[in-house]
Amino acid sequence: MLDFIGIMVLVAAIIFSINALTGAMPISPSQRLALSVGAGLWTGLAAALAGANLFVGSNPVGPPTIGAMIVLPLVGAAVAASISPSARAALLGMPMPFLIGLNVWRVAGGFFLLLAAEGRLAGPFPTSAGWGDIITGALALPVAWLALRGQGRALVWTWNAFGMLDLVAALAFGIISANGSPLQIIHAGQGSEAVQMLPWSLIPTVLVPIYLIVHGVIFAQLARASRKRDS
Repeated sequence: MLDFIGIMVLVAAIIFSINALTGAMPISPSQRLALSVGAGLWTGLAAALAGANLFVGSNPVGPPTIGAMIVLPLVGAAVAASISPSARAALLGMPMPFLIGLNVWRVAGGFFLLLAAEGRLAGPFPTSAGWGDIITGALALPVAWLALRGQGRALVWTWNAFGMLDLVAALAFGIISANGSPLQIIHAGQGSEAVQMLPWSLIPTVLVPIYLIVHGVIFAQLARASRKRDS
């Protein structure tokens, strides 16, 4: 039952996030369609690889494969923003309150705690990822409201840093507690096994890169606003 509910929530979060982000970018309809199709194909690839058990820590190709699925979207976004003025303008042109509010989906981090209660996750990973996401998601709308009013800049910086650190810490704990992985340091029961398989593997391979890119864009917008005020 938990897997069924999880896949419904995760698919909804992915579809909503992709459509919302592409819709918020100041780009042409054809570019918007191309981005949506590309993101959909990436999601399908992530699901297919997970279905083939290519993310499992005990599989020799597991750690590098899931690592590539996490890193490649981040590198692609960073390269596009650095070499293409139009791509950079599209990313920075999205409203900051919208980007902050999009993180409300992260209250679904409660699934990590439920998986731990079922004995399918163990160690520091589910606690860190679960509560970190819940806090980030619960504060997203209040912080977005302050950003919309042009207030609480320090709070926006703090919230954004916390939200990004939560994702980085979750990835780190997930990697070092993956059973059978050559990078395993923490040996605690099931470790991060559940997120190496569907539907939960969609979190690190699709949703985490999306949110890391969103946090990066927010930081870039905050830095640009600070430079404008200083000048």
